[in-house]
Amino acid sequence: MLHINGLTKRYGKLLANDHLSFDVLPGRITILLGPNGAGKSTAIKAIAGLSRFEGEITIDGHDNKSLEAKRALGYIPETPSVYELLTINEHMEFIARAYGLTDGWRERADALLTRFELDDKRTKLGKELSKGMQQKVSICCALLSQPSLLLVDEPMVGLDPHAIKELKAVFREERDRGCAVLISTHMLDSVSDLWDDLRILMNGKIAAARTRAEVEASGESLEELFFDITEGREAAE
Repeated sequence: MLHINGLTKRYGKLLANDHLSFDVLPGRITILLGPNGAGKSTAIKAIAGLSRFEGEITIDGHDNKSLEAKRALGYIPETPSVYELLTINEHMEFIARAYGLTDGWRERADALLTRFELDDKRTKLGKELSKGMQQKVSICCALLSQPSLLLVDEPMVGLDPHAIKELKAVFREERDRGCAVLISTHMLDSVSDLWDDLRILMNGKIAAARTRAEVEASGESLEELFFDITEGREAAE
């Protein structure tokens, strides 16, 4: 579903992503894990088509900046960006029109807004919403089109416990539906019960890759692996 080959991103002399190559498969939750500054958000923005890069990124076989790829993508950014003068209802309708959705989208929108406790706030403008509510609107917008690839950057930031519980359930449901899910985070505990595939990012490079099956078979401690890679290499440098 998502294929990344040689993703490289530079900001002047800073090499933020150094020839990243990995796949995110349908029906799998892949975690891109690393400390702040490892290059996670840079990679996510490149995948979403929001920044220029060197290398190749395809979504369902299409260049990631193509219309076909964008139709397959649902994106939840770390910092929500809502339209200040649109109501929550109007956000959902805007997404439906942008994706060309027809049958059933209103019912799905209703279900999402109810699930994330936004049902009684439908007529509030974007600028009237708290950061947590804006994040919930971003989540509902990303899920409305039932994407083939769900791209998520630091998903739990700013959410209340109920929303975190529901979002985790949504990730599992999307995986069961056959969606490819890529989650970027620096908090291992927040995704320890979710993942199928793991990529640990350090200094812009993939420092380790594991599947859940490999970890369960070996008895390896992901926490020890993560801190050995991040803290050990930082100390060495």
